[in-house]
Amino acid sequence: MNENVDPAQMREVRPARPPHAPPLAPPRRRRGRRFLVALALAVIAIVAFERWEKLAPGTIEEKKTEKSGPPPQTIRAAVAERGQMPITLDALGTVTPLATVTIRTQISGKLMSVGFTEGQLVKSGDFMAQIDSRPYEAALAQAQGQLAKDTSLLQQAQANLARYQTLNRQDSIAKQQVDDQAFLVAQDKAAIATDNAQIDTAKLNIAYTRIVSPIAGRVGLRLVDPGNYVQPSDAAGIVVVTQFDPISVVFSTAEDNLPRIAGRLAGGAKLPVTALDRANVNSLGIGELATFDNQIDTTTGTFKLRARFVNTDNALFPNQFVNARLLVDTLTDAVLVPNAAVQLGQNGPFVYVVKDGKNVEARPVKTGASDAQHIVIASGLEAGESVVIDGVDRLKDGAEVRLAGAKPAQAEPKREHRRRQSGASTP
Repeated sequence: MNENVDPAQMREVRPARPPHAPPLAPPRRRRGRRFLVALALAVIAIVAFERWEKLAPGTIEEKKTEKSGPPPQTIRAAVAERGQMPITLDALGTVTPLATVTIRTQISGKLMSVGFTEGQLVKSGDFMAQIDSRPYEAALAQAQGQLAKDTSLLQQAQANLARYQTLNRQDSIAKQQVDDQAFLVAQDKAAIATDNAQIDTAKLNIAYTRIVSPIAGRVGLRLVDPGNYVQPSDAAGIVVVTQFDPISVVFSTAEDNLPRIAGRLAGGAKLPVTALDRANVNSLGIGELATFDNQIDTTTGTFKLRARFVNTDNALFPNQFVNARLLVDTLTDAVLVPNAAVQLGQNGPFVYVVKDGKNVEARPVKTGASDAQHIVIASGLEAGESVVIDGVDRLKDGAEVRLAGAKPAQAEPKREHRRRQSGASTP
């Protein structure tokens, strides 16, 4: 490198240009072009913004409104109505037969035959089993023979007594002999009474050899087979017969419900009871409350009730667990609202009442009976007022609301204005 080169000359050195390249524009001219391009882009942006503002009037105002406060809360409402409210008591019950009989033999003997089929429906008096009756028939014949013998002895003693009494009047026989003969007649009469009792016993034993059903019901599984020797001391018996129609359901409820139930029954009211399956969905039968127990269980504070059902279809089965629903009373002309409308606050239950469809009022209420869908408002609300049933999470007293499905008041005019603007701008 030449150290004698002047620095000013070095600044004037330019890179070599290709022989056919266009001449470079001066720096001042390039800055002017850049300014014109930026100006054009700004004009285009301003025109586009004005165009968008004309096509969408009110958009800026809506955004300003949104910035000024939260939008109205969307809710669903229901109208309080007057109607009937059944007062029911739900409890877990057990199907209990009104009668269950274990068929046992009353005498000892060989089981000759059975007259039933397992699971059969029988009526009262139907033949069930036969015990060997031959030993008891022999005992009957023996008692009858003894009766005939004692009858003859009695007749003989009575004839002798008559002769002795005649001789005694003629003073031809001792008085003691007459008295002894009279006592002998009395002994023969007592022997005849004993013979008659033995005959009755033998006949009763023979009757016991034929076993019949004492009730109408359904036969269970056979517990002993024919050919076995049975006797009254057998614990299992021969078979169990259970009454199915009518049948009862026994359930318990709190002792606080006793005065109302007892008062209704004392007044002659018939309280219906519905038996539902374990899922509490399907009805198994509708019966009537028959009675309640005579004491309260001190360990649980409950008392038992029995309801009687007609069970012709055998829908209720003994020892089956069911849900019993007792209709105690029915309220008429009560103010009803959906269960979702009632909220629980620090001061008790309250509802949000919709005012003119724009805002809500938190109003305390006093509730009453309820079911799966509605609840009774005893005070604080009138029929015809609208209450919020959905969307209460962020509500407060005086909050602005909008009913679900309702359209904003100015939404439609804005859309019409946009549609007219679009039509006007379309060539």
